[in-house]
Amino acid sequence: MVERVVATEKAVDLIARLKEKHGALLLHQSGGCCDGSSPMCFPQGEFRTGPSDVLLGEIAGWPVYIGAAQFELWRHTQLIIDVVPGGGAGFSVEAPEGLRFLTRGRVFSEPELASLRGAPFAA
Repeated sequence: MVERVVATEKAVDLIARLKEKHGALLLHQSGGCCDGSSPMCFPQGEFRTGPSDVLLGEIAGWPVYIGAAQFELWRHTQLIIDVVPGGGAGFSVEAPEGLRFLTRGRVFSEPELASLRGAPFAA
């Protein structure tokens, strides 16, 4: 089955390092506030998700959320979480690492979209 969110090897490596420092984490795909549309990483319990957040899946055992309005715009797209050099978001735990998370996208093929229909958050 196709996944709505995946990560590059660099992102998985950074997640492992951040988990050692901060414990359990979550990622929230920002919808444009604060740091544009950067994915933001928080220790679990320091960021509250609510009914307007959609759980896209997990990366390395870590939940990835997106706001419902943003999901409606991106539901046809697989999110690929990557890492690039640069200052992270001020609120995001990777900021002091000199790296930042970045979301890339890949449009689902018609067969992939068909496999997602009927699944949670159907396309």
